[in-house]
Amino acid sequence: MRRLVWIALCLLPLAAAAQDSRSAYLRQFDTDGNGCVSESEYVAYMSRGFAQMDRNHDGVLEADELPGGRGRPVTLKTWQDSLRRQFRRLDRRHDGCLDAQELTAPPG
Repeated sequence: MRRLVWIALCLLPLAAAAQDSRSAYLRQFDTDGNGCVSESEYVAYMSRGFAQMDRNHDGVLEADELPGGRGRPVTLKTWQDSLRRQFRRLDRRHDGCLDAQELTAPPG
């Protein structure tokens, strides 16, 4: 029993660090500071990746701009539609808002 208590006490800082990192991650998305991430905040933040890959800034990721250098072209609209679907999968409470736990959970 003592060993279990000792193990639990040793793991507490790790659990706290994980929670802090989840909260910090949420703050990156949460532009209005209300403690949750809306669909529009999620799409805006995640669209930054598209902008970084779109080297010629034409709103389309061509094969040479995609990871691996091949694939069908992807428009910004298609990218964002996919992000909206991903948001809905992450929003397990169906409240239109991702908390830190939902945001860091693997998509279901």
